[in-house]
Amino acid sequence: MLGAALLALAAASGAVSAGPAAMSGAVTAGLAATPHVLHAFLSTGETGLDPAVASDLASLSLLENLFDPLLRYDYLARPVRLQPNTVSSMPTIDENGLRYTFHLKPGMVFSPDPAFHGTRREVTAQDYVYSLMRLYDPALKSPWLFLLEGKLEGDSALKGEGFRYDRTIAGLRALDKYTLQLRLTAPDPNFLFYLAIPATGVVAREVADAYGSQFGNHPVGTGPFVMGEWKHSDKITLLANPDFRPTVFHAGPDVAPADRALAASLEGKRLPLVQRVEVKIMEEYQSRMLGFLNGEFDYLEQVPESMKDMVLTADATPTLKPELARKGIALTPFPVLQTYYMWMNMDDPLIGGYSKDKVALRRAIALGYNGAEDIALLKKGLALPAQTPLPPNVRGYDPTFRSPTTYDPALARALLDRYGYRLGADGYRRQPNGQPLTLIMHTEPSTVGRLRDELWRKNLNAIGLRVEFKSDKKTEVIKASRLGKVMMFETNWIADFPDGDNFYQLLYGPNSGRANYARFNLPAFNERYERASKLGDSPERTRLFNEMAQLLHAYAPWVLLTHPISADLRQPWLRHYQRHPVELTTWRYVDVEPRTR
Repeated sequence: MLGAALLALAAASGAVSAGPAAMSGAVTAGLAATPHVLHAFLSTGETGLDPAVASDLASLSLLENLFDPLLRYDYLARPVRLQPNTVSSMPTIDENGLRYTFHLKPGMVFSPDPAFHGTRREVTAQDYVYSLMRLYDPALKSPWLFLLEGKLEGDSALKGEGFRYDRTIAGLRALDKYTLQLRLTAPDPNFLFYLAIPATGVVAREVADAYGSQFGNHPVGTGPFVMGEWKHSDKITLLANPDFRPTVFHAGPDVAPADRALAASLEGKRLPLVQRVEVKIMEEYQSRMLGFLNGEFDYLEQVPESMKDMVLTADATPTLKPELARKGIALTPFPVLQTYYMWMNMDDPLIGGYSKDKVALRRAIALGYNGAEDIALLKKGLALPAQTPLPPNVRGYDPTFRSPTTYDPALARALLDRYGYRLGADGYRRQPNGQPLTLIMHTEPSTVGRLRDELWRKNLNAIGLRVEFKSDKKTEVIKASRLGKVMMFETNWIADFPDGDNFYQLLYGPNSGRANYARFNLPAFNERYERASKLGDSPERTRLFNEMAQLLHAYAPWVLLTHPISADLRQPWLRHYQRHPVELTTWRYVDVEPRTR
């Protein structure tokens, strides 16, 4: 009908019809010429695109496509495995794990920028020296300094007023134009993981000097994409980098049997596959879901808890609704390297401290948490109860460990009674000194946040504890948490690298005020953490991890909640998509089929 109408319109205007075959060919040619554009979203706005400074998920998702660390993860290897990125091979490691030597690929260039005055700027080993030194720059206050501080030989010279970019240290040297050497003060089993994080991506000193404090608004890297249109915290367009070094996908030896067909479909393809990535900032859960269902986004990771009824059946096993399956939408449950927990401020005068009555209060709160109800009603079965801070599939995880803290409101009430938290006439408990007891829990102003609040209110009221909720944006809560001004907050941690150290450092005393929001500082825990950090993945280290978990349960600075199983959705026109356990995006590997779209 539409074709006939178009022909009639052409005849009426005096045009000569080319005929159906010619029209079909024109349409086919048009489709072939259609650029392959990936449509994605980020759940929060980016804060800035300086690799040394940014630490939020939105910014990191963009940085890993714009900048290049020395190493990156093999896309399909399971368990995860590192592979060369800007180096010709994995580093030579000698001196019993103290010296690492990297050989850069010649000919890599930064994307064009006025700071280069019209020249093609090649990447050198000295650029990596400069980029890693930026983590020490006191003016930047890099949240990633912990990756290197005290680990590179001679880096004490970079502290405080002694910091200068032209200062050389034994632990960080460019031996020649393409050879980088790093020397450690002690072996670190996780050191190579640090060199696959966006924070250690290479930047050009000319660009940083040219833009100064605005460097984060001028991302100039060597990655597979370059910045196109950028409307801050609204819409971002990444364009395939025409100067990206030739990068052809080759599957490694560790591809799971279920992914071999995917590996075969990618084999030999030059990356990236799409010409453009269009990213929208979508903070509202409903907007994300409706946008996906309307075909505005090519995939959706981690269907929000409050939206699961829109796409999943009520079956015990997560199942996509038939009408969505008929459209070709695919559901993939994915075990995220993530732990949800509710931390309590150990410096807070009401809930903190190490005396028996304070420990009893926190342990009662942990005993009062109904994890089964949380998983069944709020997470729709897509979660595992957390036994330790470590989710499955990270190194050091012990599947046999079982938490001594289980849902037991009767025991929680008995514990509170024993340590003097008596019920008042209003039905709520008072402090042992007779003063009122009101817990203040920070929360996020969202539908999911309100559902979480009601579960906590129900659980805490059931053991006689009054709780009030203070709502604010998560970024503001985090700022206040680092200053020690938050009593309680439920949050989560996603692995920066797939090792248990990345989770247990959240409870290490010297990290208080940084990632250790609970400000937990127990000598017995710190001593075990320091011993474990010097060991590779081994039974001895797992034993130390389990002892640290026992101390966590004993002193209860956290209530361990869940490890989510993400319900991921993808459109039928998306090709080669496979979520990675550590890397945040798959944009360089995926493709879209315009014909199907």
